[in-house]
Amino acid sequence: MEDISLFFAPVAQDRVIDFGLGKTIDTHTESAGFPEIPKQSIALFYVPEFRNSNFEKVKHEKFREQLHQFNYGKDWTRKIVDLGDVFPGESINDTYFAVSKIVATLVKHDVIPVIIGGSQDLTMAVYKGYETLEQYVNLCTIDAKLDMGTPENELHADGYISHLLVQRPCYLFNHSNIGLQIPYADKDELDLFDKLYFDYCRLGEYNADFKRAEPHLRNSDILSIDFSSIRYGELADSQYSNANGFYADQMCQIARYAGVSDKLSSMGIFNYLPELTNATNASNLVAQIIWYFIDGVNARVGDYPIGNRKNYLKFIVHIDDFKDEIVFFKSDKSARWWMQVPYPAEEQRKYERHYLVPCNHEDYDRAMQNEIPDLWWKTYQKLV
Repeated sequence: MEDISLFFAPVAQDRVIDFGLGKTIDTHTESAGFPEIPKQSIALFYVPEFRNSNFEKVKHEKFREQLHQFNYGKDWTRKIVDLGDVFPGESINDTYFAVSKIVATLVKHDVIPVIIGGSQDLTMAVYKGYETLEQYVNLCTIDAKLDMGTPENELHADGYISHLLVQRPCYLFNHSNIGLQIPYADKDELDLFDKLYFDYCRLGEYNADFKRAEPHLRNSDILSIDFSSIRYGELADSQYSNANGFYADQMCQIARYAGVSDKLSSMGIFNYLPELTNATNASNLVAQIIWYFIDGVNARVGDYPIGNRKNYLKFIVHIDDFKDEIVFFKSDKSARWWMQVPYPAEEQRKYERHYLVPCNHEDYDRAMQNEIPDLWWKTYQKLV
């Protein structure tokens, strides 16, 4: 593995607790040095970068002290390493470069990076880490806003998606948003989402049935969580102001669903502002989100249906006045569902990770009622 230690400052020894998870996480400290990073491990690191946001520079994080006090999960087998804090660059582009290099190196070696930020424009740096892999990826954001912005304006925590879209070559296949609050959604942004066949699950839809969001998480390579999408009352911190939003337990639920996904290979928690007082509500929740994500990763069953699917249940649905049949697969390991979407034969290598679309049993029921599932149709439009 390429040496990435030069990008990191060690964690202060007084922030490492020697019991619970603190005993099992291999943490980069001055005395211990930079940890070895085995394959299939989970690598945590903190990025104190807020220059392209409306947030002021904050004091050191407190999530580590909270995380270290939790218990090691039942049946966990994956090694957890803490790489330390990324040195902010002389310019913000230097920080972006460091994060993209770290992510690229870890993902290439089958290590799952968990990035704690820093403002959400760091999502752009995470995405650029995947460019070296030269494969199309899916991004899922947990956010009350769409954060589209425009390429004409500077990259910002509240407007970075458009900058991602104009990258050439662009390796973004799909973008989905979970938790959108319509009062924060500009009509032009919604129209652009529809034109690009992107997906969003509104907060009200999630509250009505949390299973509606699970296929979006299962279909994603990158998960970017805007911590300010959690409702203010859950955090009791004046730095956050979202009157509505996710409850704390819902965010932990999302993190675990994401962890269980075989396809997802990185997670970032952004717009996390360490408390200005002695309170630890926000940091404790960040730590719990990380814990549930790690728990999900350790519960993976390896049923992403690429290759041999002979043990899967296969369902073929014919829809009136529609030339293509819709093929569904149900996993024999987890009872999760996928839809198969046709694509040009000459594009097999390009699209092999995207023509099987995660879905729910309800999508199969909808097809049986002669309706084309929305996720199938949007994917079909992108493939052809």
